[in-house]
Amino acid sequence: MDIARIYERQRANRWKIAQTSAKERITKLRKLKEAIFARQEELHKAIHDDFRKNPGETDLTEVHLVIAEINDAIHHLPRWMKPHKVGTPLTLFGTRSEIRYEPKGLVLILSPWNYPFQLAMAPVVAAIAAGNCVILKPSAKTPATAAFLKRFLDDLFPEDEVIALEGDHTVADALLEFPFDHIFFTGSPPIGKKVMAAAAKHLTPVTLELGGKSPVIVDETADVKKAARRIIWGKYINAGQTCVAPDYLLIHESREREFIEESKKVIASRYGETEKARMENTDFCRLVSIQHAEGLKKVLDESIRQGLRIEVGGESDTKGRYLSPTILSQVKDDSHIMKEEIFGPILPILTYRSLDDAIRLIQKREKPLALYIFSRSDANIEKILRQTTAGGSCVNNLMIHLANSNLPFGGIGQSGMGSYHGFFGFRTLSHERGVLRQGPIDTLKFFYPPYTPRVRKMICWLTRHLG
Repeated sequence: MDIARIYERQRANRWKIAQTSAKERITKLRKLKEAIFARQEELHKAIHDDFRKNPGETDLTEVHLVIAEINDAIHHLPRWMKPHKVGTPLTLFGTRSEIRYEPKGLVLILSPWNYPFQLAMAPVVAAIAAGNCVILKPSAKTPATAAFLKRFLDDLFPEDEVIALEGDHTVADALLEFPFDHIFFTGSPPIGKKVMAAAAKHLTPVTLELGGKSPVIVDETADVKKAARRIIWGKYINAGQTCVAPDYLLIHESREREFIEESKKVIASRYGETEKARMENTDFCRLVSIQHAEGLKKVLDESIRQGLRIEVGGESDTKGRYLSPTILSQVKDDSHIMKEEIFGPILPILTYRSLDDAIRLIQKREKPLALYIFSRSDANIEKILRQTTAGGSCVNNLMIHLANSNLPFGGIGQSGMGSYHGFFGFRTLSHERGVLRQGPIDTLKFFYPPYTPRVRKMICWLTRHLG
């Protein structure tokens, strides 16, 4: 693989791609959309090979979200690309100003394994809409989907415009040696730090979509039945391998047992009443690798040694990459399972007596990618939102905020920097260029040197009254 040749070809082509019109970019996006539908079954097979995932879940969590991004860009791209007029202060009377969105140039996208199609293609859609050339490096942990992405993009674009490069971490390391115009990375905080350090050598801007321990709060006023149905969905979809999945539950002590019993009913109705039935259920996908399964098993075993109680689940088959939907109770803030993001189908439950206690627990941790609230108290909801911070939040639901293209999606602090989806993705992969045009009337000439008493008096008046 000649990475240098591909990089130079895209670098040479970036100005041609940058000059494309909204109509030309929309044509590419429509072609991309048609190709996704035409090769949907091929994508289903690839993701099933990597995760044993049900095609219905693939369509919901992978295909639908990418199609929604494409549709949003097609509908709004002419307006996004149009220069945006802005106001002019009186001190610059005689001028007019605008913001122009121009392509950054050559974008490197390093995508993760947990949603290997959606989290690769959503940034690609934003990059195409913004008029960039793109090199995509999919994760090697999902080889079937990475191979699909390679074939898929090769059939749609010339390599000097958009290309996917397969390979292990050495390919990503080699790519990071080149001076890209933007790097878009989705993955873990430790790798995100390495990407940012490599980008700093070239002063390359980065978007880092990371993760963290995202909390869900269920207060004493919540509708526990609805909360259980929604939390169980958000936690166990993709076998918990979701960056915005609820990592732990904070529930008022008066509602804990009710929530656990409702959750057991939901798990039984969706995945099976017995552990054998759950293991055979084709609606519950597998973990990405044996190594990941072994790591989660160790976390679970350590939790049991510490005295945590398994309320449901806990069964595993590491060779089969399976861990059953699991709920743990009697969890403390200093429990082993609370140290790092779980990224699997284990839900620890912590109880609290006062909302202030729950908020303090969240405040002392790193800023999460998501924070969820289940409550029927507007005062409690507002208090939590005002006294915490997170990349994004949902009230009385989970994760669906990322499906709204009108909302920015991204992290803060350890959970990431920058945002995308809809216009926010277009803006992230564009440069906002401010342009001021001088008209025939030039008021600045009255303030040129020499700074005579009269000129200084005028400057003083300007500063006091128009500053």
